[in-house]
Amino acid sequence: MEAFLIVLALVALLVVVTLVKSVRVVQQQTVGIVERFGKFKVGLQPGLNLLTPFVDKVRYTIDMREQVVAFPPQGVITEDNLMVSIDSVIYFQVNDPVRATYEISNYIQAIEQLTMTTLRNIIGGMDLEQTLTSREEINEKLRYVLDEATGKWGIRVNRVELRSIDPPPSIQDSMEKQMRADRDKRAAILTAEGMRQSAVLSAEGQKQSAILTAQGDRESRILRAQAEREARILKAQGEAQAITTVFNAIHAGKPDQGLLAYQYLQMLPSIAQGDSNKLWIIPSEIGKAMEGLGSAVGQIAGIPQKAEGPFPEPHEVEQAAPAQELTSTPDAAVAEADNAVQEAIEAAQKAAVSSRSTQAAPAPSTSPTQDVVPPTTPPPATQ
Repeated sequence: MEAFLIVLALVALLVVVTLVKSVRVVQQQTVGIVERFGKFKVGLQPGLNLLTPFVDKVRYTIDMREQVVAFPPQGVITEDNLMVSIDSVIYFQVNDPVRATYEISNYIQAIEQLTMTTLRNIIGGMDLEQTLTSREEINEKLRYVLDEATGKWGIRVNRVELRSIDPPPSIQDSMEKQMRADRDKRAAILTAEGMRQSAVLSAEGQKQSAILTAQGDRESRILRAQAEREARILKAQGEAQAITTVFNAIHAGKPDQGLLAYQYLQMLPSIAQGDSNKLWIIPSEIGKAMEGLGSAVGQIAGIPQKAEGPFPEPHEVEQAAPAQELTSTPDAAVAEADNAVQEAIEAAQKAAVSSRSTQAAPAPSTSPTQDVVPPTTPPPATQ
């Protein structure tokens, strides 16, 4: 009885082991490589698979997903004999699990060695400057070589990236100094350009200011000159009108010898005016001198010895003188009258000089510089 139970237990155990050996579950994106008596039989697809127990055996399980492998830094010598350390990353995917299993023993190690040799070959044809600036070109060349080499292994290389390219410390220090010098140079250039632009703008501003100042000065001078010219023209016109008015008034009043003598007497007090005149002596022969002066002036052409005719009152003269008489005088008459007045003035000057030399006696004075000198020109007549 006990022997029967032992046999039954062994049979049940054998059945369980047989069932376990004949059933295999494969995960998604995974392929199982089945061997029968050491020879490839079939590749198990994801899901439930049945095997021949004690005959078929799942030797390898291949992951069909894209894999990322980071290789440690590798020392590579450039064309200019500089050692650089390059850290790379490979993205690959298994397309044929059977070839990836039986064509190569360890495809990851093979990819690593192939990457290192390919990098040395590519970097050896470049100098340090090209190596640091041609990262995209290196990635493309490396991917092409790896993809071509791993194609027979059933592996496809999708992408290759160089994570870092580290030159020697001495070269890094030199590069930092060079970059610092380059930055300093560019900063100095920018500063000089800024100063130059500032100087140019300042000069342009000063030039514009000087131009505007000169233009304003010129316009102000022109305006002042025009105003002065107009003022002089108006002043000359006023003086001309005043002279014409006085001239017409003198001729209308018909002055005689007595009036001229009276005007000379009125001018004598003005001779003694002044702060420097401390003492003034009038000679006793002033009457004779005035008689001689009157006789000399009486000989001037155009001035009668005695005024004739009625003499109206000053207010009647002002009322009787029409305003249009001053403005309606012809230019020829005014010029003729001016010439006559000038001739009369010259004749009066000559007569005064001759009369002073013959009849007038010198007046005694305490100062040798103060002499009585009668006016040489007749003053204008007053109304």
